[in-house]
Amino acid sequence: MTASAVTDPTWLAAQLAATARRYRLDRPASVGVLWWYSASSVLLGPPAESLVRGGPVADPALAAVTLFLHPDGRVLDARSSAAVPADALGERLAGALSAAVTAVAAGSGAPEPALWAVATDSLANRVLWAGGSEAAAVALAASAGPMPVPRYVSVGGTRVVRRASCCLIYEAPGERKCVSCPRQHPDERYRRLREMLGGQAGGTTR
Repeated sequence: MTASAVTDPTWLAAQLAATARRYRLDRPASVGVLWWYSASSVLLGPPAESLVRGGPVADPALAAVTLFLHPDGRVLDARSSAAVPADALGERLAGALSAAVTAVAAGSGAPEPALWAVATDSLANRVLWAGGSEAAAVALAASAGPMPVPRYVSVGGTRVVRRASCCLIYEAPGERKCVSCPRQHPDERYRRLREMLGGQAGGTTR
């Protein structure tokens, strides 16, 4: 499905409803943040990875991106059908993110600043996973809209994202805060990250 579907109120409402059922969440704004936490990471994958790895830069425009969905509504993957000059990526990314954030905020009641913070963390992670530098993530975020500055921290010698956003999954029954959740004491976050990364060469920040 084309990523432009994100701006279709009917389609988006169905995705948010599926997320609410899956996690048994009844607060629409929390559902919007949680859905966007996952979807934004997928959407930002192609442009971030192509920029870091060199070669043609994937066009992030929603009309150029195809989403691959699980039958339960989860966004699993995204691929772009076009390329853009590297110096045009920021503007194209700003347009895509602005449209998506506006749609998710309207459809769920989630605050736009919270959704932009989620996008920043998704961007920071995708650049990191692709082997990119902190400077690359900061520069791309600065060119792509009202995004907080991506932040990183070293945990046991491994660089991880110091998140600016919370996905709010802990509001769902039976769920707890993510390992890297900013809504926990810094010492507890660091301890959990150390434990997670102790058995891995890299790792995510979820």
